[in-house]
Amino acid sequence: MAFITSILQKVASDMGAEIIIEPEYRLVGYITFKNGKKLCFSRSKLNINGYGSATLAKDKAFSHFFLKNFGYVVPEGQTFFSKKLCTRLGNPRDIDEGFSFAKKIGFPVIVKPLKLSQGILVTKVHNRKEYYNAAEKILEITSVFIVEKFCAGNDYRIVVIDDEVAAAYQRIPLSVVGDGESSISQLVQQKKASLLSMGRKTIFDLNDFRIYQKLQRQNLDFNSIISQDMRVYLLDNANLSSGGEAVDLTDSIHPDFQKLAVNIAKDMALRLAGVDIITSNITEPIIDYHLLEVNGSPGLEHYAAIGEIQIKRVENLYLKVLQALERT
Repeated sequence: MAFITSILQKVASDMGAEIIIEPEYRLVGYITFKNGKKLCFSRSKLNINGYGSATLAKDKAFSHFFLKNFGYVVPEGQTFFSKKLCTRLGNPRDIDEGFSFAKKIGFPVIVKPLKLSQGILVTKVHNRKEYYNAAEKILEITSVFIVEKFCAGNDYRIVVIDDEVAAAYQRIPLSVVGDGESSISQLVQQKKASLLSMGRKTIFDLNDFRIYQKLQRQNLDFNSIISQDMRVYLLDNANLSSGGEAVDLTDSIHPDFQKLAVNIAKDMALRLAGVDIITSNITEPIIDYHLLEVNGSPGLEHYAAIGEIQIKRVENLYLKVLQALERT
């Protein structure tokens, strides 16, 4: 997040604004524009979106309700609750009801926390054992989770600011490529070191049960040595915070998807949004898609790590954000 602070510091200074940043953690700051207007920011949260809209977007279940109501295609899903919350709410949708729902819509399904971000504990499960393992781990840290139909396709994020697309990229799940000598455990450590050298702080580790399950389904384990140039995927979710890779498609995104993303952001009353879509190819006309979620404060530091062109795009995005906030 200090990366975003550095971007804001540069952009604000270029605008002639004064900026004060808390020096120890560099996560929060205070901007005074030339016209006297003042702005506080925390991490990537800049008050560009209204509080109600940002809060709604964070709740995956509520936002899915409205997105479906607006006519967008969202995966079939349902919320389920801890035993304690079920008792308090008088709601019977507990972990066992979640399993019944998973069977009804058909495995594999996605099990994920209602409000956590960065792909934390988002799990593709194939059977009863995997379902309960994932759901119980989620309920250890939060009270509500979602069971959602798995949608096949490529994972894309489209970042919108007002009426334009600022960035669009494919997100590819965490993977390692074999050299014929190193174990998967060693390759993961090499991958983590490589990401850190790019300035990317990731949240995956060898103790992640999802990695173990993913390897097990491929008849592999951490001691397996994979052949030269063979790619092995370690997670199903493609979040960049979980070690995923980004392929920039900003210059080639099809106008159909540009319009779709802009309309989604408008309907959710979000000026800045990260629109996450599963489809076959966003560089071609829309045939079908599933809208996974809409993020009201999209993090872009991992995208910017691709290179200088992407850093410039992020700078331009935050310039537009600060200019909009200065005017309003």
